[in-house]
Amino acid sequence: MPITWAYIALMGPDGLATATKSAVLSANYLAARLNDHYPVLYTGPHGLVAHECILDLRELTRRSGVTAEDVAKRLIDYGFHAPTLAFPVSGTLMVEPTESEDLAELDRFVDAMVAIRGEIDLVMWGEWPLEASPLRQAPHTAEMVCADTWDLPYPRSVAAFPAPWLVTDKYWPPVRRIDGVHGDRNLVCSCPSPAAFESTLPPKSASLQVL
Repeated sequence: MPITWAYIALMGPDGLATATKSAVLSANYLAARLNDHYPVLYTGPHGLVAHECILDLRELTRRSGVTAEDVAKRLIDYGFHAPTLAFPVSGTLMVEPTESEDLAELDRFVDAMVAIRGEIDLVMWGEWPLEASPLRQAPHTAEMVCADTWDLPYPRSVAAFPAPWLVTDKYWPPVRRIDGVHGDRNLVCSCPSPAAFESTLPPKSASLQVL
């Protein structure tokens, strides 16, 4: 609540209105540019969305086997944190650009998503086996790309540098894909034990003041 209050107080009515307009405009820009590559769910009567757009990959998954999770992991290779996965609809990605991203960053995201759609097409056309495709193998770590052996049907450059901007500005994921379902079903608490939070200071003596 304090953070929410501070944000609203600092933005003020005009700032909140401007931020909202920018967020809605950004989401509709992405939806308009990506709709030919990924169907957009839940549009209004005029084909518009609110502050987020939901990209529907279910038909692509049916035709190619490539899942929304594959796309989310592949986005990491392009330098993007994955959008919300499988919410509110399973098999979709919910993209929420907010008011924070400029046009250049939105265009970079669109370029990445269009390139990934091209990779999905290569899987559908039989150019890449699904399990040995950069989509299913993503994300690619530096350790994997620099290994002495490489037995995948696509080059290392496709794995690590699928877009031109990555040559000079590359984020390397520290780990490869994990088993998300296993992790969700087998939670492991990494918090210290309650004893670690016990105070070593002597307790304050209570005093009663009689008026």
